[in-house]
Amino acid sequence: MSLNDPQWGRKGGGGGGGGKDGPPDLDELWRNFNQRLSGMFGRRGGGGGGATGGEPPSARQLGGGIGLLVGLILVVWLASGFYIVDESQRGVVLTFGKHSKTTGPGLQWRMPYPFQSHELVNLSQVRTIEIGYRNNVKTRVLRESLMLTDDENIVDLQFAVQYILKDPEDYLFNVRRPDEVVMLVAESAFREAVGRSTMDFVLYEGREQIAVSAQKLMQDILDKYGTGIAISRVNVQNAQPPEQVQAAFDDAVKAKQDQERQKNEGQAYFNDVVPRARGAAQRLIEEANGYRQRVVANAEGETARFRSVLAEYSRAPQITRERIYIETLQQVLTSSTKILVDAKSNGNLLFLPLDRIMSMSGGGGDAATVLKPLVPESAQAPDAAAGRSRDSLRAREREGRQ
Repeated sequence: MSLNDPQWGRKGGGGGGGGKDGPPDLDELWRNFNQRLSGMFGRRGGGGGGATGGEPPSARQLGGGIGLLVGLILVVWLASGFYIVDESQRGVVLTFGKHSKTTGPGLQWRMPYPFQSHELVNLSQVRTIEIGYRNNVKTRVLRESLMLTDDENIVDLQFAVQYILKDPEDYLFNVRRPDEVVMLVAESAFREAVGRSTMDFVLYEGREQIAVSAQKLMQDILDKYGTGIAISRVNVQNAQPPEQVQAAFDDAVKAKQDQERQKNEGQAYFNDVVPRARGAAQRLIEEANGYRQRVVANAEGETARFRSVLAEYSRAPQITRERIYIETLQQVLTSSTKILVDAKSNGNLLFLPLDRIMSMSGGGGDAATVLKPLVPESAQAPDAAAGRSRDSLRAREREGRQ
C-alpha cells in the first residue's frame, strides 16, 4: 500500500493497534492521548475503547490540576537556587546583576533566577599566560618577543607568567578580560625591565634578576588596577638575539670569549712574574740594608778604634808608634809565604819544617808560632834586643825628620 493512499492507517482491527498488514491507527492513538490527559485533570474517559468524546472537566477539577502543576513548577524553581561550592572555589552571589555576597565551600542556596545568580571562581587553579610564543618556543610571536635594550640592541625574549586569584570580587567585576590584561601588563613590565638593561646582561647573567623585577612591577600594576590577581611565578623560557643577526652575534660572542681568555692568560702571567719580581726587589733591598748596616758598623768600629789609638798616642806617642809598627809587621808577615832567618846571630843549624810552615801559611796560620819552638831562647833574646834597638833607632830618625 502506498503512503499516499487516503486509507493508510485506518485499516486493521480495533483496540488501539493496527492489523498485521499495516501500521497502527493514528486517530485512535490521538484519542488515547486525550483520555490520559483528561485523567490527569480528574475526569474519567467515557465509553469503551472506541469512545470519541466525554464530558468537559469542571472548574474545580481544572483548578486543582493547574494548582498542582504550578506547585510542581514552583518547587522546581526554588530547587534551582541550590548550588555546590568546592573547597578550592568561592561562590559570588549576584542580586539583579549586582554583587550581594560571597559564599564558601559547601551546599549553598540563593534566590532562583531572575532574582539572583551565582558565579563560581576557582582560587587555587594556576593559570598560565605565554608571551612571545604559543605552546612551544619554536612557535614564536615576534610582535610580542622582540624587545629593545638599553644599549639599543634587540633581543628575542620568550617567557611564561603563572598567576592565581586572590580576590574573586575584583576578578569578576573590575576586569572584563583578565587574561588579556595579564598578558599586556606582563609584556609592558618586561619591556621596561629589558629597556633598563644591556643586551649581555639580558642574555646571560641577568635573566633571573630581570624576571624578579618584572614580576614585582607586574604585581604593582595589577594591584593598582584592582584585578584580584596574584603573580605566582615568571619563567624566562628563551632569550637570544634575533635570527637575522644570529651569525654575527655568534662571532661577537666568540671574539668576546677570546678576549676573556687572553685577559685570563695575561692575568696569570702577571700573577706569576710580578710576585717573583717583588720578591727579588725585596731581597736586593734587604741585602743592601744589610750591607749598609755592615759598612756603617765597620766604619763606626774603625772610628772607635782610631779614637782609642789616638787617645793612647796622645799619652805615649813613642810606645804607641812601636806597637802599631809591630802589629802591622805581624799582619804583613802572617799573610806572607817567605821566611826570614837571621843566621849571623847563632851558628847552630836550624831545622825548618817547610811542609808544616807551608800548610800553616795556606790555612791562615801564624808562621811565627811554628818557628817559635824551633828557635832557641838564646837566639831569640838577641834578635829581640836587636829588633828593639833598630826600632828605637828608626823612631829617633822619624822624630828628627819631623
